[in-house]
Amino acid sequence: MSEQLGRRGFLYGALGVGAGAALTACTSNAPAGPASSGSNVGAAGGNNAAPGKPVTIGFSAPAADHGWIAAIANNAAAQAKQFSDVTFEPVNPTNDIAQQIAAVQTLITKKVSALVILPNDGSQLTSLGRQAMDAGIPVINLDRIFDSPLAYRTWIGGDNYGMGVSAGTYIGEKLKAKGVSNPVIGEIAGIDNLPLTQQRSQGFKDALSKFGFSVGPRQAADFTAQGGQRVTANLLQAAPKLDAVWNHDDDQGIGVLAAITQANRSEFFMVGGAGSANAMREIQKDTSVLKATVTYSPTMASSAIALARLVAQNKGMGDLVEHEVPSSITLKSATITKDNVADYLPLGFES
Repeated sequence: MSEQLGRRGFLYGALGVGAGAALTACTSNAPAGPASSGSNVGAAGGNNAAPGKPVTIGFSAPAADHGWIAAIANNAAAQAKQFSDVTFEPVNPTNDIAQQIAAVQTLITKKVSALVILPNDGSQLTSLGRQAMDAGIPVINLDRIFDSPLAYRTWIGGDNYGMGVSAGTYIGEKLKAKGVSNPVIGEIAGIDNLPLTQQRSQGFKDALSKFGFSVGPRQAADFTAQGGQRVTANLLQAAPKLDAVWNHDDDQGIGVLAAITQANRSEFFMVGGAGSANAMREIQKDTSVLKATVTYSPTMASSAIALARLVAQNKGMGDLVEHEVPSSITLKSATITKDNVADYLPLGFES
């Protein structure tokens, strides 16, 4: 995907129309015409955004204890409002797995047309996804993936490994350009027992290895500003000199930057993660160590609602030849720097 196309899809989600609105506006359920010369082609454009069969979409996500999760819920609700044929039925957000299971089970009992679920923990809620699928309710698994494909109809999420690759590539290129050898590169991760954190770290490690670099001091926080500040203070004490740092999450980055300021450290540069408005404003000012962030857009929730609607109405994505919505969609992670931050700033979520 070109950077320009990526920005456009991102923009629709941030404005409430949703990345999914762009997706549905260019879809069609009309059968393809007869193929020639053994080739199968799909018709460009379509009218799947037009009202169709009324559907009810249930929605469940963790509690909004940081800005990214809040944006997930806001985008989902805003996207649902774009469709006159969609009834949006969210359950109370919670960080308690047992409560999330109980809440989603009420939606299953109501026999909603489709479910969009961002689980607190994909592994622990896999059986819940299977329960819905077994009841004939298609599940759009958002972000944190269930252990089994039998637990969801379609998964959509960010490219966690790609985030690490983007961050590692930016850091590697910048250090190489400076002629730095044997750099000390720190990493402030998210929640270590989540597969998404492990994937981000692996991508970061793999990208740095292309430059002959390796990850130095590494500590995991908890995706909160408080956790980021605590962990960063410890990392800075353990590392008297750093050349670069990658922080996985811009929400916890508020605390990370606070700890760096308190320690009066500025000998290194930092890359963030997710693309919050706070981080982008900091990049634009160019007065701190934060020089870039790599995106992990909460507009995926907008697209998840749009996909749930298509699946529930037995429609496909008309710009694809296949009649069905794909089983897996991975969003691209872009790198935001001072050079392009003005393009992305209107799209950021508030931490």
